Amino acid sequence: QVQLVESGGGLVQAGGSLRLACAASGRTSSSYAMGWFRQAPGKDREFVAAVSEGGGITYYGDSVKGRFTISRDNAKNTVYLQMNSLKPEDTAVYYCAAEYVPSGSYYAPRTPSVYDYWGQGTQVTVSS
Repeated sequence: QVQLVESGGGLVQAGGSLRLACAASGRTSSSYAMGWFRQAPGKDREFVAAVSEGGGITYYGDSVKGRFTISRDNAKNTVYLQMNSLKPEDTAVYYCAAEYVPSGSYYAPRTPSVYDYWGQGTQVTVSS
């Protein structure tokens, strides 16, 4: 079992930046691909970014490419989402997710149903 806790959400003006963090605890000796997803009211959960177990492979949703950066620090069991040039349409609850993968895997899933572990979410609100 892995427990995930997100932090760093808040209220920011359009054009601003936020950095989300997701700290993992529990069975962190295993290797995990990590992802960020978001969900706005009345909308489906949307893929934001994913990173492979070693950090060498990253994927981004089309709406955030060039503005968001996913990274991870395995020594700290933490994954980050740097969000720049924020827009009002980025407003959502942001969720961190983890999926067990073999050590050294390049797999970084972009589909929410693949992930076994989820955090409780952190609210990001971008004002215009």
